[in-house]
Amino acid sequence: MRVINLKYFLTRKKFLVILLFINVIGTIYGYYWYGYQLAETPPIFLPFVPDSPTASFFFVFVLIAFLFKKNWPLFEALAIMTLFKYGIWAVVMNILTLIVSGYLPWQGYMLIASHLGMAVQGLLYSPYYRIEGKHLVIAAIWTLHNEIIDYVFFMYPRYGALDQFIPQIGYFTFWLSIVSIWITYYFGMKKQRKTMVF
Repeated sequence: MRVINLKYFLTRKKFLVILLFINVIGTIYGYYWYGYQLAETPPIFLPFVPDSPTASFFFVFVLIAFLFKKNWPLFEALAIMTLFKYGIWAVVMNILTLIVSGYLPWQGYMLIASHLGMAVQGLLYSPYYRIEGKHLVIAAIWTLHNEIIDYVFFMYPRYGALDQFIPQIGYFTFWLSIVSIWITYYFGMKKQRKTMVF
């Protein structure tokens, strides 16, 4: 039985182009999904409301840089941190919605699959990142600041069935942010770095 070489697929130009296309489409759909909430959001908070599409938007720049055999470390730090955070967050929220309400529409299962993919893709490419301490700090500030916007100014994504658990969700999300910062440090700042070759 032939063993699949994951590194081979991750570093193929054709695969990177396909992944870029998927992330562009996902980002556009994500902003569309937030449309109703964005319409009610004060302009000052607009950059911080569409969490998941902004995370995939960061990763779009990472992939574009890879295609040109370059690294944009700040986007790499923002991407891995937010992809993991909001990917895992959405998976947990949709599972909780199913548990609380006893029902999850097909879109919910689609969101679970797509957001799990978000979290995984950021990690898979981490050996190719060139993140430094300053990039980690900036990404961490962005992520924790977004936490404040969500749960102090109540700009968090709307999951109607979970409204009664907002304090608990806010607490969980804070610690998920801390884990995401650690993930970025551990996977994105190792000394042994790989080079994108295709």
